[in-house]
Amino acid sequence: MESKKEKRTRQNKDIRSLILDTALDLFSIRGYFSTSVHNIQKQAGVSIGSIYHHFKNKEAIAKALYDDLVGQMGQAMTEIMASEETTENRLKAVCAHLFELTETSPNVMQYILYARHREFMPDEIPICSSRPFATIREMVREGIEKGEVRQMDLTVASASLMGGAIRLIYLRLDGVLEKPVTFYLDEIWECCWKSVAP
Repeated sequence: MESKKEKRTRQNKDIRSLILDTALDLFSIRGYFSTSVHNIQKQAGVSIGSIYHHFKNKEAIAKALYDDLVGQMGQAMTEIMASEETTENRLKAVCAHLFELTETSPNVMQYILYARHREFMPDEIPICSSRPFATIREMVREGIEKGEVRQMDLTVASASLMGGAIRLIYLRLDGVLEKPVTFYLDEIWECCWKSVAP
């Protein structure tokens, strides 16, 4: 049986998660600057005190959300790196993961790709330098070292491999693609891989 302390801890985690999920939805729809703490409070159906119990201000909510999402994505990239042996399979799995996330959690991808994080988190490193993207660069670097990717500038190779896929994600989020972005995985991956294959 759950103790009172354990129950309270679980409830606090649930409230924190509710606040972050609500903030994600509102930031994705309205944008960071057009969303207030009161908007989050009203949409989440929690007291303003509950929000300030967990977060100092709106910036702290955005930072916690960013950290959580980047952490989850970083974990996924680490798991892909460990589970796939070749550079081609690893990076195709990364594209597949990002495409699936676009379809199942478009608000997550909108927040990661569209939010201008440095405008409201000026001390944060750019998203393209965050752990998930650093792991992707590491996969590419290893591929170059193993001869699975031809010798070329690491940034150019990374952009060649991921740029087309990321652009398709933007097109899907903008409503330009009629079909799910996952439909295009094999075709875009073939183009991306041919651009760097030895």
